[in-house]
Amino acid sequence: MQLLKTAFHPDVSPEDISAASELRLIVRHAARAIVVKGDDILLLFTQRYHDYSLPGGGIDAGEDNIAGLMRELQEETGAQGIRNVKAFARYDEYRPWYKPDGDIIHMISYCYVCEIDDERGDTAFESYEVSNGMRPLWVNIHEAITHNEDVMATSDKKGLSIERETYLLKEIVKKLLHVSELADVN
Repeated sequence: MQLLKTAFHPDVSPEDISAASELRLIVRHAARAIVVKGDDILLLFTQRYHDYSLPGGGIDAGEDNIAGLMRELQEETGAQGIRNVKAFARYDEYRPWYKPDGDIIHMISYCYVCEIDDERGDTAFESYEVSNGMRPLWVNIHEAITHNEDVMATSDKKGLSIERETYLLKEIVKKLLHVSELADVN
């Protein structure tokens, strides 16, 4: 899978990673879903952070990327009939780890394009997702990018996650939407 970008939190540098023998590095794998219909994309809106993000999350031990993607997409959006799953790209990030078992986390996000049925079932959010006010929505992708950019410019809650999500949304526009728009012209 093509690596789009490697991002570093301001408190972590590439030199820190090369000195990993002195630091405890935690590696976390995640799968993120890209479900588009025209210029609309299925995203999660989180009230606490007032941002849009791709559905997805951590891949469980013993679970492959696609199984993790399908589980997360179903839990977070109620998606049914998940099909035509295709690799899109990977996004890596390094940030300080907040638990005592490590110093730095290396988050590897595997992004996949897929289709789902029009009708969705119930979500199965985790308690923190419910308390953060997370909900799935179909949103115009250009409006979601503008919204996230405004939040990044004005919010003190901004972190690497919204930067990742906004970067990925822009890449989706460049790599997926323009391809389908060109196909419609021909």
